Amino acid sequence: MRDRVRERLVSARARVRRFERRELWTIRRWLENTRNLVHLSVLVFVPLLIAAVTWLSNAVSVLPFLLFPPLASGTYTLFARPDSEYASPTRFVGGLTVGALCGWVAYGIATALWAPPGRTAVDPGAAAFSVFLTGLVTWLLTVEEASAYSSALLVHVIDVSSANSITLDVVAGLSVTLTPRLAYVGSVLISSTLVAGVFLLWRETFFEERARYLYQSTKGDDHVLVPMRTDDAEATAMLAAKLAAAHEAGKVVLLDVVDDEQVAAAERELLDRTAGARTDGGDASAPESGAEDELDAAALDEMAERRAASTAVNRLEEQAAQIETKVGVPCEVVVTTAGGTPASTVLSTAHEANCDLIATPYEQRHGSLSPFVRLLFRGDVDVLVHRSCAGRTRWHRVLVPVRRAGDVAHAMIDFALRLTGRTGHVGVAHCLQGDGNRRRAENMLSDLVAPFEGSLETRVSRAAIEDFLTQNATNYDLVFMGASMDRSRASRLVSPPTFERIRDLDCDVAIVDRNR
Repeated sequence: MRDRVRERLVSARARVRRFERRELWTIRRWLENTRNLVHLSVLVFVPLLIAAVTWLSNAVSVLPFLLFPPLASGTYTLFARPDSEYASPTRFVGGLTVGALCGWVAYGIATALWAPPGRTAVDPGAAAFSVFLTGLVTWLLTVEEASAYSSALLVHVIDVSSANSITLDVVAGLSVTLTPRLAYVGSVLISSTLVAGVFLLWRETFFEERARYLYQSTKGDDHVLVPMRTDDAEATAMLAAKLAAAHEAGKVVLLDVVDDEQVAAAERELLDRTAGARTDGGDASAPESGAEDELDAAALDEMAERRAASTAVNRLEEQAAQIETKVGVPCEVVVTTAGGTPASTVLSTAHEANCDLIATPYEQRHGSLSPFVRLLFRGDVDVLVHRSCAGRTRWHRVLVPVRRAGDVAHAMIDFALRLTGRTGHVGVAHCLQGDGNRRRAENMLSDLVAPFEGSLETRVSRAAIEDFLTQNATNYDLVFMGASMDRSRASRLVSPPTFERIRDLDCDVAIVDRNR
C-alpha cells in the first residue's frame, strides 16, 4: 500500500514538473516577442515607479502631487518605445524640467505684466505663453518632450493644492525658502531623474541584451546532429558545422544508420569473396554439412553487419576530418543500426548525443516532404532542413523572410548571422498581405533585428511571398523559411507553407522548426 502511494506521489510530482517546464517554455516563447516584452515592462515598471515617487512625495513635502500627470505619461513613453528617439533619458529629464521652468517663468512674467496675483482662475494668456515658451526652448535645446507641456501648465495651478511657501534646512543654521512653484520645478527634476535612471538601467542591462537572456537560439543550437542520408548531406554537414562554430562549445555529430539494405550489400560482397576464395584454392569435392551452413549463415550476418558499420564509420570519419580542417569545429561520428522508424532513431540519437539541433538534407516524396522529415518536425528537438543548390558550402548573403515576430524568426536571423559572419550580409523581409499596415510591419522588423549585431537590412514588400522570392532569390546564397508547424492542418491545407509553394529557387533553402 505504501509503495503504491509513493509511486502515485512520484508520478504526480513528475507531472507537476513537466507542467512547470512547459509553462516556463511558453512564457519564455511569449516574451521573445519584443512587443509583448515592452507591454509587460510598461505594466510592471510604470506603476512601480509612480508608487516609488508617491511614497517619496508623502515622505518629503517638497514633492507636490501635481508632478505625477506629466511624470506618468512621460514614463509610459520611455518604456513603450524604448528604441525611439523620444526614449532618451536626457530628453525626458530635460524636457520635463525645462517645461516646468518655462511655466514658472511665464507665470512670473504674466503676473508682472497683465495677470496680477490672487486670481482664482488661470489666465489664458499666461497658459498660452507657457506653451509657446516651452515649445521654443525645448526646440532650441533639442529636448522636445510631449509631457513638457503638461508640466508647464501645471505650474499655474500650484497655489490651489500647495501651501504658500516651503522652508528647507540645508545645513545647520542655514535654511532656504522656496515658493511652491519653484519647489515644483525642483521636484520635477528630482523625480524625472529617478525615473530616467531606472529606465536607463533597464534598457542597457536587460532590454538591449534580451537576445542573450530570452532567445534560446542565441544560447543553444550549438550541438548539431546531421543524418548523412542523401548525396547532399555533405553540404548540409558543412552548414551545420558553421552554425555550431559560432559558439565555443559547438560540435557536430555525423550520424549514419545501418539499415537492412546496407547489411545485405555487405553480405553479398562477403559471399562473393568467399566463393572466389573457394574457387581459387578450395576443395570442390569436400563434403558440406547443414549444421556448418547454419553456423556460417549466422556468422555471415554478424560479419556483414560489422562490415557495413565499418564502411559507414570510415566514410563519416573522412567527412569529419574535412569539417574539422575547414571549419575548426569538433566533429564526432555515430553509426547505429535501424530500430523503429528512421526518424525515431535520429531523435533518440540526438538525445543520447546531447544535440539540440538536427540539420538534415531535404527529402521529398510525391512532390512534398518525406515522412522522415515530417516526423522530425513532430519531435522534441529543433530541426533545420537544408535543400542544397549545386553543393554550395559558403553562404555570404542570406535572406530571411518572416511572417510574424516570434522565436522562429529570431532563430532564423541568428542562424543567418552565424553563417554570414562579419563579412556577410543578412536581409530580413516581410511581405504584406492585402492592405497590411506598412508602418506596423516596419516596426516589427525593427524590433526583430534590434537585438542582433551584424550587417542587417529590413525590407517590406507588397508583392506576394512567392513573387518576392522568385525575383530576389538570385541575389542571395541561402533563404531561410519557417516550417509553419504552429498552424492548424486546415490552415496548412488551404494555404500550404511557403517552402512547399516555392520549388525552383536558384539558391539554397533552409526550413527551420523549433520544437523545444
